[in-house]
Amino acid sequence: MDRSLCITWYDLPAQHQPAYLEWLHGSFLPRQLQKPGVLWAAHYECERTPDPVHKILSYAADAVPAGNDHILVIGASHAHAFAPPAPDQTDQYVTDEDRAMLAMRAGERINIFVEEACIDGPAAAERKRGLELSPCIQLGSFNTRGDDDEHGLMAWYAHNRLPGLARTPGCIGVRKMVSVAGWAKHGVLYEFTSKAEREKYFRAYENADPVMAAWTDRLRRSLIHAPGSANVAYRIWPSVN
Repeated sequence: MDRSLCITWYDLPAQHQPAYLEWLHGSFLPRQLQKPGVLWAAHYECERTPDPVHKILSYAADAVPAGNDHILVIGASHAHAFAPPAPDQTDQYVTDEDRAMLAMRAGERINIFVEEACIDGPAAAERKRGLELSPCIQLGSFNTRGDDDEHGLMAWYAHNRLPGLARTPGCIGVRKMVSVAGWAKHGVLYEFTSKAEREKYFRAYENADPVMAAWTDRLRRSLIHAPGSANVAYRIWPSVN
């Protein structure tokens, strides 16, 4: 029942990576999993080569942090599991060392999402026990250009994208999300069994039906994405092997 996700995008200077990753995977994330309501965590490294579709997308202004080296996703039973402590309290799950390590992040942006809708794909049975996300994800974060586009976006997910991915080989599942906090009002998280399966089947699905493909093209032009969206990323913790 992981109905809420806290997602953090950020860059990390190369010289800090070994110490940072040892701390994050070995100390910080295990402690975060002790928080009431928190169910799992998964850490990803983003693909460096932009997808060709990025060339036709519109992106947010420079005021939106542009970190995209890593994505950290934490799942919880409800959004309030991610709420900051009350004014008269301190966060018992964050130490002074944690604050120093977190300060190494650059271009950090954070969204807390709740689930709007979800589907299982044909490969849903391959989901591993423990609830962590799949080895390969695609993650979009964006806003519409105006209120009139919100209804069209909902219709597109309901009648085009989610039903199509429910039939796409290699797809474990898709979550359409809306924001509780953060720049992007909308988020969509695709789970795939592997990079190879995503590359083989995702574009084929999009281009299979000319009418739906034309709808997708129109829809994309009504959105403003966060920098780097949609990210394709590969899980580095927990280990895939």
